[in-house]
Amino acid sequence: MHDKTVLLVEDNPDDEELAMRAFKKNRLSNNIRVARDGAEAIDYFFGPTKDSNPTPLLILLDLKLPKIDGLEVLKRLREDDKTKHIPIVILTSSDEEEDIAKSYCLGCNSYIRKPVDFQQFVDAVKQVELYWLVINVAPPERVEV
Repeated sequence: MHDKTVLLVEDNPDDEELAMRAFKKNRLSNNIRVARDGAEAIDYFFGPTKDSNPTPLLILLDLKLPKIDGLEVLKRLREDDKTKHIPIVILTSSDEEEDIAKSYCLGCNSYIRKPVDFQQFVDAVKQVELYWLVINVAPPERVEV
């Protein structure tokens, strides 16, 4: 069953701290799991502890990650039946057209460039939370067509 867990995939400690402060300000910090590189994100879903990890309602994915980059993480998650319907929002500093195009081609649900200003970042997180965790209806865990 989905709970309000969010998986934040972020390698930059400063950006992670900024995101956690924004989540805390929006009263969401208790349900945030963090993967600090692409390999950790893949292990969250497919590694030895996968059965003890809650299925996130939302994944916030940075693109510029060590070990496995964000685009490869996105690709792998979209290829697997267990993860292909989890909403994935790209949250990155990249505004490269190629990154944006590839992200959408690989199946991201939204692409957000990280605001530099803290208040703007808090506002962006609040909008993401409002839409993806409150308004949006999540797919059932088992989707068959």
